[in-house]
Amino acid sequence: MNRKIGFIGCGNMAKAIIGGMIQSGFTSAENIHASNRSYGNLEEMNQKYGIVVSQNNLDVARQCEVLFLAVKPNKYSLVIEEIKEMVSENALIIMIAAGQTIKQNEQRFGKRMKMVRTMPNTPSLVGEGMTAVSTNDLVTVEEKQVVQNIFESFGKVEFIDEQLMDTASGVSGASPAYGYMFIEALADGAVLQGMPRKQAYTFAAQALLGAAKMVLETELHPGELKDQVCSPGGATIEAVASLEKSGFRSSVIQALNACVEKSKSMKD
Repeated sequence: MNRKIGFIGCGNMAKAIIGGMIQSGFTSAENIHASNRSYGNLEEMNQKYGIVVSQNNLDVARQCEVLFLAVKPNKYSLVIEEIKEMVSENALIIMIAAGQTIKQNEQRFGKRMKMVRTMPNTPSLVGEGMTAVSTNDLVTVEEKQVVQNIFESFGKVEFIDEQLMDTASGVSGASPAYGYMFIEALADGAVLQGMPRKQAYTFAAQALLGAAKMVLETELHPGELKDQVCSPGGATIEAVASLEKSGFRSSVIQALNACVEKSKSMKD
């Protein structure tokens, strides 16, 4: 892709997306521009990939045809006020912050813009991202394909109704954190039983990776796949029963609901 792609903000998610695009060969480093208030992350990404960096948001806004707003939700109004006169009317604006709606940010620009609301996650950095996407009606079919191609360069993409975006935040955007906690807990249990720590992390992480691939590639219901592992009277069903006694699934559902409600509350 030869379009110039800009990032205003260069935090962890921006770094994951930039890394994913470059490592997949989707675009070259000279086509990616990034700005950030502090220079540390910019220097890191410039040295690692060779992208064009600046501490001036206007440098990125005036040059790029695809513009990621990769700042924290509470900075959106300030950033848009700063750049809105410099952004091309034909620019594709891609938002990656929780709780930021298309309508409220159209209003901040003071005019209708091509707006794309997304919810990616940090596994984008290793080519296994999951991104939810919603757009307004100004985004063409061709431009939707561009967006899909960008996010497919480092994972999977699903277009959804914008009203489901907060749910996507809970089930995908934040869930790697839940997964890391589960991996850590599994490894702690293995260490308790005598396994070396590094080996325990490898066993736990690979098991979850394999389980996720089984769901995606077999398209079987997760409950059916679970049943295949549980022999009558065996050790696995004993573990499942213990998890149920501790409210495992209920805790996960409550956590997701808490994430969704927090995401909803972050709208200005």
